Amino acid sequence: MDRYRVGFLILMLFLSLSVCGDEKIAPNDVQETFSDTALFSVKINPISNFKGEDIPNDAGQSIGLSWEVSDDKSVNFYKILRSENPDGPFNPIVQLTSKFRRYNDRDDIKDKKDYYYKIIVMDNEVGAIESDVYGPYKSYAQWFNKKRGIVLFLALLFGFFILYYMKKAKKDPNMFIRRISGLDALDDAVGRSTEMGKPIMYILGIGEITDLPTLAGLNILGDVAEKAFEYGSSIRVPCYDPVVMTTAQEVVKQSAYAAGRPDAFNKSDIMYITKDQFGYAAGCDGMMMREEPGAIFLQGTFYAEALILAETGHSVGAIQIAGTTMTHQLPFFIAACDYTLIGEEMLAASAYLSKDPDMVGTIKGEDAGKLIILLFILIMVLMGTLGYIFHISPIIEIFNAILALFTQG
Repeated sequence: MDRYRVGFLILMLFLSLSVCGDEKIAPNDVQETFSDTALFSVKINPISNFKGEDIPNDAGQSIGLSWEVSDDKSVNFYKILRSENPDGPFNPIVQLTSKFRRYNDRDDIKDKKDYYYKIIVMDNEVGAIESDVYGPYKSYAQWFNKKRGIVLFLALLFGFFILYYMKKAKKDPNMFIRRISGLDALDDAVGRSTEMGKPIMYILGIGEITDLPTLAGLNILGDVAEKAFEYGSSIRVPCYDPVVMTTAQEVVKQSAYAAGRPDAFNKSDIMYITKDQFGYAAGCDGMMMREEPGAIFLQGTFYAEALILAETGHSVGAIQIAGTTMTHQLPFFIAACDYTLIGEEMLAASAYLSKDPDMVGTIKGEDAGKLIILLFILIMVLMGTLGYIFHISPIIEIFNAILALFTQG
């Protein structure tokens, strides 16, 4: 009896082990497990602290955008969208790489108008992640660029010196201006040409009426023509531009009246040659070879034709006075001409010749302003050099502060 009981217990134990070994997890339990895992793997938008503001110190029509990214390792790129309504539609304006944290939107922005933005982050793991709508942001135009206050200061400084010296020049008509040898030789050149019985040739170059060297050349032409009429000589003015020709005719005509010789003015002496650069140079060279002028003035805008004209004038034995602001042509004039007005000497010629108080005051005021700037540069160089060589902290701080005023704009 005991043997049967023991055998029955062993059989029941075997059956219970078999049932437990064949038991499996139900399909519903599997789905619940995976759904919980997926819920925790959803990635939130990495964009944070998004800001939009009007860009300061500009002419408007621009909005500056900036943002931070919590995790940019998986970010592929950003796509910025804009709309005039918070509910859309949003249109893409730019696509940026993951390194960007700032963007200035200048794409058809209108001032004082609301704009809304949102960013789509293209993530390598999840895909497109769309941000919230940010805004509204507006753009405004500023009247004054605060970063360029130093420019206003320099303008006021120059203006003060100019007004001061203009007032002073009216009290003292003989105010000193540095001697310009080329302009002092003007009388000698006109007188030499008159003594030789030869005409004077005045070449204004290939500039147009809007060019400063051409305008300066026309001012000098007035004084040269007046001297020529006083001495009873004739003047030829071959022109490159028709408008310059018309202006030159009026200038020479006024000079003839100023000299009391209106009958000496001949309109055909101021003629149009051609609008072609080297055609004009060839025409002027031909006149030089035929008429052999006693004095040649080269005053205006010159390029590659400068040396051609100067060499031909030298070959006919004329005294030549040149002047231009084109620095790359000055070496040729210096080599081939008797006198050369360098750069600003030509622009200051009208004040030098006429002694007009307003013109003289302007020249003196500009020179005073330049002197102040040169002294300032010298002081800054000494401060920077001594401060950094001897490690003087106060001087270095002052130097950097002043330097920042000129570099921040």
